[in-house]
Amino acid sequence: MTAGTTSPSTAVDRSEFRHILLSGTWVGLITALSVIVFLLVSRLPVPAIVAALIETVIVLAAGVAATFLPGSFAAARTTQGIASAAAIGLWGTVVFMAVDIILLRPFHAYPWTWDAVGGGSTWWYLPIWWMLGTLLAWLGALVTAGRAARGGEPSIRALSIPLLAGGVGVALGLGLSGLVYLPVAGGAGFALTLIVFALVVIARKG
Repeated sequence: MTAGTTSPSTAVDRSEFRHILLSGTWVGLITALSVIVFLLVSRLPVPAIVAALIETVIVLAAGVAATFLPGSFAAARTTQGIASAAAIGLWGTVVFMAVDIILLRPFHAYPWTWDAVGGGSTWWYLPIWWMLGTLLAWLGALVTAGRAARGGEPSIRALSIPLLAGGVGVALGLGLSGLVYLPVAGGAGFALTLIVFALVVIARKG
């Protein structure tokens, strides 16, 4: 390597601290906006199935953003970029937590059943957000790096299509049958498809 030539990891992966914080802030704000829109839709005077379908779209769109935006911001191609994407996802959950504490909680945005899940606690879900946001960003960056390594198209649009198909498939299979609430089924299908793709990437590296 000659002087002035940068390695692929240096030229591609973005791991500067300021960049991670700025990118994570955007991820957190997008997450907060998605939650606010979801809550507004849940209160619309429309048939339950219509609200559930709209909420499913919101969940899947938010899943795409939380999963692939961190890897895109970090331009994840190597281990360093994947780790940076996970850090972006984690900071995004912290930003969402700030919005939640300052805006959503004081206005009692969530229904009582939300708190009932945690035995009446209003803060049970924050550690879940931290873990879930970091995990999704890490898996998304892993899939992004794996696609790029194979010479495929690592754009968010290309990466999200099979995951959205998985989410829609599970939503239609379990949600419309009444076994699982439609948005929950869509989110679960999205997450399971993501895990499968990530495991394939790991297996190929091994």
